[in-house]
Amino acid sequence: MMDSDPPFHETYKTLFAEEESSPTRTSPNNLDRHTAVEERELPLIDLSCLGLEDEAERESCKEEIARAANEWGFFQVINHGISRDILDKMREEQVKVFKQPFYNKCREDKFMNFSAGSYRWGTPTATSLRQLSWSEAFHIPMTDISSFGALGTTFSSPVEQFATKVASLAHKLAQILAEKSGHNSTFFRENSLLSSCYLRLNRYPPCPVPLFGLMPHTDSDFLTVLHQDQIGGLQLVKDGKWIAVKPNPEALFINIGDLFQAWSNDCYKSVQHRVVTNPTKERFSAAYFLCPSYETVIESCNKPSVYRRFSFKEYRQQVQEDVQNYGYKVGLPRFIV
Repeated sequence: MMDSDPPFHETYKTLFAEEESSPTRTSPNNLDRHTAVEERELPLIDLSCLGLEDEAERESCKEEIARAANEWGFFQVINHGISRDILDKMREEQVKVFKQPFYNKCREDKFMNFSAGSYRWGTPTATSLRQLSWSEAFHIPMTDISSFGALGTTFSSPVEQFATKVASLAHKLAQILAEKSGHNSTFFRENSLLSSCYLRLNRYPPCPVPLFGLMPHTDSDFLTVLHQDQIGGLQLVKDGKWIAVKPNPEALFINIGDLFQAWSNDCYKSVQHRVVTNPTKERFSAAYFLCPSYETVIESCNKPSVYRRFSFKEYRQQVQEDVQNYGYKVGLPRFIV
């Protein structure tokens, strides 16, 4: 069988050679893999409290969600309504797909009936190892979730079940956050449709040198729901320092995206996060992104506005332009009033 891993070393050999020959060689983007990063647990919220009869208990849970979104931008949830069976089966099928030969994965339209361009790996625009993400992913629009099958397996069934349930969870959390910021809004239901949201299946191969699995970034969406394995590697900025997120087998991880920060007028925070590679172990994760249509206009719900009005299409185009020109995303600072 052909190698399943993308040809990172061959494709980026020039970047590796430049790094080796540099007299001031440093780890990519000040990754500081040789410096200990404190591992911490994110705020843990039990969503079963939302179903209690006691209104005070329900409101207390909602307050916890809003507080974590404000103070951390990240939190974890348990009793989220997605069974261990669904999570385990989804992961099994995810592993099967990524273990297929690299050549097959590149032919995603014939291999999985995916839309062309769904399979992505590395960083095509990288001009140095500091800009290289050592990972591969299937970027699947929600409208494609039920229309494919893989390798004669039931791949679509567990993935579709997972995607449907995390989509419902994302909308539920977005509505709670809207309410707790003083806006009983149907904005997210009206603008984040099946056609605009997507699921991203990720694999981070082992990497013998200290590189990013995913470069430091913020998410360009409203809300992200993440299911990850126990390898670890997710890190985020808290109080100006990078911290490592402690894996939790029972939890899903939630983070605020740029659009929610702008819509909430900085009430909720979209924070920088990254994935660091493991030298000997591969890592898997699956993330659902709650996104609006390109035509959706984002406007701060409180005044005075921190950010000017902008469409999601305008935001995405600005991000792509900055990445092309500078090698990294600038994001919300581009839209400050």
